[in-house]
Amino acid sequence: MVRDVFDQKHLQNLVGSLGIGHVRYPTAGTSSHSEAQPFYVNSPYGIVFGHNGNLINAQELEDFLDFNTHRHINTDSDSELLLNIFANNLQKTNKVRIDEEDIFTAIKGMYEQCIGAYACVAMVAGFGIIGFRDSNGIRPICYGKRESTKGTDYMIASESVVLDALGFTEVRDINPGEAIIITKTKITSRRLVVSKNITPCIFEYVYFARPDSVIDGISVYRSRLEMGEYLADQVVKKCGDNMDIDVVIPVPETSRVAALQAAHKLKLPYREGFIKNRYIGRTFIMPGQHMRRINVRRKLNAMALEFSGKNVLIVDDSIVRGTTSKEIVQMARDAGAKKVYFASCAPPIRYPNVYGIDMPTRQELVAYNRNEDSVAKEIGADVIIYQKLDDLLESCRKFNSNIKTFDCSVFNGEYVTGRVTSKYLDDLENVRSDLAKNRMNNLHSPETIGLHNDYGCNGKSL
Repeated sequence: MVRDVFDQKHLQNLVGSLGIGHVRYPTAGTSSHSEAQPFYVNSPYGIVFGHNGNLINAQELEDFLDFNTHRHINTDSDSELLLNIFANNLQKTNKVRIDEEDIFTAIKGMYEQCIGAYACVAMVAGFGIIGFRDSNGIRPICYGKRESTKGTDYMIASESVVLDALGFTEVRDINPGEAIIITKTKITSRRLVVSKNITPCIFEYVYFARPDSVIDGISVYRSRLEMGEYLADQVVKKCGDNMDIDVVIPVPETSRVAALQAAHKLKLPYREGFIKNRYIGRTFIMPGQHMRRINVRRKLNAMALEFSGKNVLIVDDSIVRGTTSKEIVQMARDAGAKKVYFASCAPPIRYPNVYGIDMPTRQELVAYNRNEDSVAKEIGADVIIYQKLDDLLESCRKFNSNIKTFDCSVFNGEYVTGRVTSKYLDDLENVRSDLAKNRMNNLHSPETIGLHNDYGCNGKSL
């Protein structure tokens, strides 16, 4: 956690009026400290860069930087690629001092080169802070301001709740294809690419975002209430007149809002049957199946008081690998549950995410090539209930009529950027499998990567 890395003593030693930071879990590359962001290049101009998302043409960009610009890439992180593309575009100005026009031109060039999802912040030494967002608006980014005794402070963040917590007032989201430049004297913004559709990632609302955040004008909290409403309809449809559920129990934390609303609509009691150990992180993003399984038990404790002798409806935000779900169902049975119904606020996840969420390979997804009954058997539940995709979309879309659709690729396999081929997915899965990640992390176990490459320009070992 950030608080474990930076204490008050560290913060007091920071000087200056500009800064950027990044909290990372790896979706590309490894968990090595050498791939922690932000990245930095000294030339040109001293640029620091942080990025949330994922590029789908990373190899193409790496080849371009190697063959065309002779820029050295130290890591497997696509954030380092973005930084060097930006730096190379700025270097073309051949100026000692750059201005806003130079930065807008450099970012416009990035939109023409970089395909994927990216919400980025950069700091140029002695100049200012920059924020920009991919032309589809897949990943969220916003900015806000607050008044202080020294003037007006500005902040760019991936979620509005960060602004709230630090006393900032949100100004607005950064639009898809837009860049914003903040200097000591002014703010300048420009829409560099105008996309026909904004397609935010639906999984931000299902799982990633805090409920008190507002993303693209949509309250995450209100969208999750709606998810609960629609999910209750699916429970009734699945169980029919024979519904014998005694209690609704959420899997903390993300599913609480939806579970509460579902219980209300079903006229069933809502109970906190799982108590969370707040010192264990999210199991979804932990590397390795074994560690995820162990940490589910460490993270949650089932209270027999709420399970014993009851037919329980457990509500979770989603079912990905099924690791967490299987352990939770078993915990409910160990606590005395008679029957276990398991409801997911999201539809079945059958496809990998390529835009910055570390979804596993297709073979590791529990719903891949399985119907609902097979998934229920796999996780040990008596009945499984999934949200319908149209209902999930409507849960979010109804709060912002300007958004017609979302990136739902993990559910329907439709990738909004294009260029996601079967070969690309196969190559991605070779890198993303748990086995491959363990191998890569062992390979990069030294926390410093030196100025050398394992491969020559032609891709063959030297």
